[in-house]
Parts: sequence; structure tokens; C-alpha cells
Amino acid sequence: MPDDPLQTPVQFVPGVGPGRAKLLEKLRLRTAEDLLWYLPRDALDLTEVTAVRDLESDKIQTVRGIVVDCNVRELSHGRRMTVVLLDCDGQHVRGTWFNQTWVLKKFHEGETVLFSGKPKRRGGRWELSHPRIQWIEDDEQAVHAGVLPRYGLTDGLKMHDMRRITRKAAEKFSHLVPEYLPKQFRTEHNLPHITDAIMQVHRPKSMDQFDAGTHRIIFDDLLEFQLGLAMRRRAWKAFESSPCMPTSTKVDARIRRLFSFDFTEGQNQAVREISADLASGRSMHRLLQADVGAGKTAIGIYAILVAIAAGYQAVLMAPTELLALQHWQTIEEILTHSQVQRILLTGNLTSAQRITALADIQSGNVQLIVGTQAVIQEDVKFSKLGLAVIDEQQKFGVMQRAQFAAIDRLKSDDVDRPRQLPHVLVMTATPIPRSLCLTQFGDLDITTVKQLPPGRQRVVTSRVFDAALRSRAWQFVRDRLREGRQVYVVCPRVGEESVDVVDDLVGSAEEVFSRLTAGELREFRVGLVHGQMDRQRRAKEMESFRKGETQVIVCTTVVEVGVDVPNATLMIIQQAERFGLSQLHQLRGRISRGIFQGYCLLFSEAATEDAVKRLEALEASTDGFKIAEADFELRGPGDILGTRQHGQLPLRVAHLLRDQNVLIKARKSALRLIESGEFDDSEFVPLKIRVLDRFGQMMELSKSG
Repeated sequence: MPDDPLQTPVQFVPGVGPGRAKLLEKLRLRTAEDLLWYLPRDALDLTEVTAVRDLESDKIQTVRGIVVDCNVRELSHGRRMTVVLLDCDGQHVRGTWFNQTWVLKKFHEGETVLFSGKPKRRGGRWELSHPRIQWIEDDEQAVHAGVLPRYGLTDGLKMHDMRRITRKAAEKFSHLVPEYLPKQFRTEHNLPHITDAIMQVHRPKSMDQFDAGTHRIIFDDLLEFQLGLAMRRRAWKAFESSPCMPTSTKVDARIRRLFSFDFTEGQNQAVREISADLASGRSMHRLLQADVGAGKTAIGIYAILVAIAAGYQAVLMAPTELLALQHWQTIEEILTHSQVQRILLTGNLTSAQRITALADIQSGNVQLIVGTQAVIQEDVKFSKLGLAVIDEQQKFGVMQRAQFAAIDRLKSDDVDRPRQLPHVLVMTATPIPRSLCLTQFGDLDITTVKQLPPGRQRVVTSRVFDAALRSRAWQFVRDRLREGRQVYVVCPRVGEESVDVVDDLVGSAEEVFSRLTAGELREFRVGLVHGQMDRQRRAKEMESFRKGETQVIVCTTVVEVGVDVPNATLMIIQQAERFGLSQLHQLRGRISRGIFQGYCLLFSEAATEDAVKRLEALEASTDGFKIAEADFELRGPGDILGTRQHGQLPLRVAHLLRDQNVLIKARKSALRLIESGEFDDSEFVPLKIRVLDRFGQMMELSKSG
């Protein structure tokens, strides 16, 4: 047996054994401690069930009954009402939902459920409008009192077994869990002792106890993570230095003259914040998030030119060669009459060209380097790097950004030069939900730009959900093409690698290209672009579209960011339900970038609750920040960040969507402890050790804190 009883293998916990241990392994529950931190997904409260005869109007109450009827009723003006009737010990209570017919699919006659809400008396019967619903499972039918924790399970594991296992674990091991929070801190935040919290979660006597225990454990998880982020920020400010690059009035005027437009007030504010960082001598670690079309690229170029004016090199990194090329073209237009020496570093360079480019970068002959992540490869050495601007890297978390922050550490052969890090500016035109700003990007200062340039028109967005509407949509497209406009047709996939259905609505980019050139758009010049094409052909196709030689471009999401064709005013998105909401907003941002009205048509026959809500949200708003929050609510942080590829946030029990309010409180507490210096007091040493054990290596925190 291990020296630490909390690390006791789960099979030796009372009530488990080898057989159930194998089942618990599927839930990644391997030790006694794992069981203690395995929070229930919710709890069934049977302590406050009210008999129908005792119900009172407009007071939150809970009734228990068996589903005896479910139907949808047609109302006036096209409205529909879903009705579910419960038999509550011989008396009937009705639950109603307006214009939410998908609710009907959740119920089956004979199920036992709880309805919670404020009942009203209608037509001689009690009715609850949009009640909270809890389903009573088979092994809970005989229970009529108490609070029952409900856990996530796996095949072969029963709920009553899981309750017994976690209860036994809590009884035997909870007193061994160290208490990291000082008593005074717990009192100020109304938090129970950690031992009590664990017991309240797994053996609650009331919902108040269950909620208090759950809150304590989630708060600890988020507080420790936020303390790690705050310690990282403190270390940056205290120990890391970067070049001092002040922006004089003369430099500011010289840079602004290069742009053909005046900055918006939002851009000016961003410039002020970034300029202050660059002039501070401390390392800038800033996230610039802007809505689609709000002009983040111009802000990034401004920062680059400040660095160059101060005598330093700057790097602009993009996630794809297509976006890097787009940035290069933008920079070439802005710097046409500038003496800034610049280079585009991509895989298109010949071996001889690359050798020359690397030599120019290392010697300092080149001041501005534009490229993909290839610019931070080991063979790229800088002479005097002052600023790294990373565009559309919102999927990179704390660990990955550390690579960017360290970009200058091994790139110079001048061992006598004092070590300075480049300033780092991360940019995204995908607005980030607040919860993610406080976690995935919680170590960064954040600048937000919402204001769009004057004259930018709102894109008209419409769902196209049947054959008749599609026919009208294609006629609309043909009319706009004859007026001289251009069109994107976006498909969710390239070829045959993931075909699941085939009809006239769906199809890969290659299939849609073939169909359109032979059908709806046969009289027009149609091009094809996707990520599996070789880069030269792809660049040629996009350049043809940019010049207006191609009228229609059938593509995948390679056009999601950076592509700028002002004459392209229409976008058809095939199978729109297969895209995330923020991704759809990004795609939509490619159109209406000129003087003409833009139109985005969402082709989708999907009728699921999630798909309809997502597409309706896009129809209703063009505010990227509102859309980002809606997308977060619908899909959660994993899909927003693409964490299947980029790694989950290192949280033990907290859920960003569910626990947003706790997150805000934990962040405030963490910042107060760090900024006041209170966290360095002796009473917080156990908590500091805990934070360093959990996050020290990931966040590159020294043991000194």
C-alpha cells in the first residue's frame, strides 16, 4: 500500500474490489483521492416535494409525477405549445412550453419526473410554465426523501453502487485531505472546511449542504489556477525585460501617414495601450481581440512599425500560408514608399533563397519578417528581435504561448548581450467568451476593439432551409453576378473522405464545384480552392478571384480569415449546421468589405435544437462578441478552442460554462491576494506549494513564486 492513504488504489476502497475497479478505470478513477474529487453531475432533491393539494400560486415548488400524456397544440399566429401531463398520486399537473416543440422528444409516457417552478391555476388544474425538469431513474423510484447525488456512470456501473462507493470513500478518507485555505480566508468567503465540503458533496443532508460543498471544491480548483496565472503575470513584470520602444509624436505621425484611412476610436485606444507596453521596458504579453472587420491588422502593423522605428526587428506570424500571403500583400500596399526591409518567409522559397533570407535575418538586414510558425524554427536566428505579433492563434494556451515568449532566447550568437525577450502581441478576429478570457488567456493583458469603421454595412443573413428557397437563392446569386459582384460558396469538406449523405444540398467542395459549373452557375467563371491543393495552385486561384477574373470561388474554410476581396458581396454556406457559430461569423466577415451590401445565405435543412438555435443566432446578430457568448453556451469550451487538438484546460472539476460566476469570484480573490502581497504571508505557504505543484511546470513558475 502507498505511504499516502489518499493514493490507495481504488479497488481497496470499501465496496469496490477488482471488478468494479476496472469499471471505475473507464472513468479515470484510480485512487481514493480520485473518488473524493469526482463531483456529482447534479443531485436529486426529494426533501421539498410538494403534494398537489398543498401547492400555492407563484411560489417555487416541486411536484413529482408520472408522465401520462405529451402533445403539441397549435395556437394563433403560428405559435405552438408543448404540453406534458403528470399524474401526481391521482391528481394532474400540466407542464407547458411555448414554441419549443423539441421538448416533446425528451418525454416518454410512464416516466417519473420532477417539475420545479411557480405553479398557476388554469382551467381548474395546476400548470407550470417552462418548469425545471429532473428525471427519476429506475433505482430511485423507491426513494421518497433525502438528497441523492447523481454521478456520471459507465456501462456496468449502477447509480446506487456509485453512491455507496463515493460515500464510503468520503467517510474513510476525507479527513486526510489537507486544508490549504487559512481559516480567516474561508470565513471571509463563506467556505466550509475541505473535509466538511467533501462530506457535503457525497453525503448531503440538504441541497444547501450539497451546493455549499460543491461550490467549495469548484472554487478551490479555479482559485488555484487563477493564482498560477497571477503569479505568472507577476513574474513577467518583475523579472522579464523587453526593449524600451517609445512612440514619439513624430513616429506616430509618420506611421499614420502610411494608412489610407483614419483609425477608429477603438483602434486609437488599442494603439495607446500597446504603445504604453512597448515603452515600459517590461515584456508585453497582450491579447488584441477585435470583431471581424474592426481593423486589428492595422493595429498590429502599427505596433510593428513602432518596433522598427526604435531599431528592432519584428515578426508577423500567421497560422496558414494563405493568411501569411494576405498579410504580406497588405503590408506591401502600406509600405510601398517605405524603406523598411521586409521578407516573406514561407515554404515556397528555394534552398538558395532560404539561405539568403536566413542570413539577412541574422545580420539584421531584414527588419520585418512575415511568415507562418516556420519563423520560430531553430535555424531562424534574429539580430535584434523586439516584437512578435501572432495572428489568429486563439487556440494556443498558456504552454504554447510560452514558446512565442521565448522566441529570442536561443536565436542570437551574441552571448554578451543582456537577455531580453521580445514583446508579444497575440491577435484574433474571433471574439473570445469572457470565461475563456479569464482562463485560457488569463495570463495576458487584453485589448478589445468592437467599433467597426464608418460605412461598414451590416451583412444580411438568412437561412435557406428547403428546395424552393434554394432555387430562389441561386437566382438571387445569378442576378448579383450579372451586376458584377463576386460570390463565395463555402463547403464543410474537401472530397470523399467523410461522406455521410448525398443529395442536391450537400457535397464536398469538389462535388459542389462540378455541380455548379454544369448547373446553376454554368454561365459564370467558377474557381475551386481547398487546403489539399498545392500552395502554388491555391495561391493562383485566390489571386484570380482577388483580381476579379474568377466570379465565383467554391472553397472550404481556407477563406475563414484574412482573405480580402471587397467586390465579393455574397456567400453561400453549404450545410451550415456543420460549422460552429463563431466560425460562421468569421466566414461571413469575408463579405461586405467594400461599398456594396453583403448577403450571407445559410443552406441547411437540419432541424435539431442545437442547429436551429445556432443558425437563428447568426441571423439575429452581427455582433461577434454576442455570437461568441452564444457559441460558448451552445458548444462549450472544448469545441470553441478546438481542444481535441490543443489540450484541455488543466482544471480538475470546474466547468467554464457551468461555473462562470465562481470563476469571476476566484479570479478577483486571486488578483487581490497577489497584488496586495498577502499571498506571500506564511499562512498561505501551503496554498502556494499546492499551486506550484499543480501548475508550476506548465506556467514556468519558479519555486520562489
